[in-house]
Amino acid sequence: MGVKRTIYVKMRQRLQVPPDYKLRLGDVAQMTGPQEVVAVLQRLPVYQITEKDKTHVVLDAMKVIEAIRRHDNNLEVNLFGSAATIVEIIYEKRKVNVFFFAVIWLLLFIGSGLAIIYFHEDVSMQQVHQRLYYMITGEINRKPLLFQIPYSLGLGLGMVLFFNHVFQKRINEEPSPLEVEVFQYQQSLDQYVLVNENKESTKQLEDD
Repeated sequence: MGVKRTIYVKMRQRLQVPPDYKLRLGDVAQMTGPQEVVAVLQRLPVYQITEKDKTHVVLDAMKVIEAIRRHDNNLEVNLFGSAATIVEIIYEKRKVNVFFFAVIWLLLFIGSGLAIIYFHEDVSMQQVHQRLYYMITGEINRKPLLFQIPYSLGLGLGMVLFFNHVFQKRINEEPSPLEVEVFQYQQSLDQYVLVNENKESTKQLEDD
């Protein structure tokens, strides 16, 4: 009986691959151990993407361990981190219809503009500016541009700072609130995919 060598495996959390892709151990897991062993293990096939997989595949760590055991039963496998990798299948994107994009952009622009207008009307922002102008200057002005113009510029600047982007350029490395929300949504989606996959696997076992 040979001396057992130890391989440390950490499953990747998420992976994107094209259709008909053959997943290898190096794609779905990080491995460390004897270099000559790891180099061979990384090239071992573990799963073949097919049309039946549709958009997502959950690759359980047990499949990775089984593939390693089949290759060399004398390897001792220590697993760290998550117990599964979510594989997202990326299909070729269709060309965006310019007219459809323009209509959506126009609707969002008008809708966001109306939302801002309704909010300012709801809180009587114009009367607030008029009151502030009267308190500072002692004069009544129905259109206190001294406050309204800087306020409008500050509103736009505040939105830029809030979303942390100027067109495609990021202002700083801190994530914007929108990016944090998208990240939390992605985590919830991944958790749903994991749970749903487990339900489907259990159902298949019961059918068998």
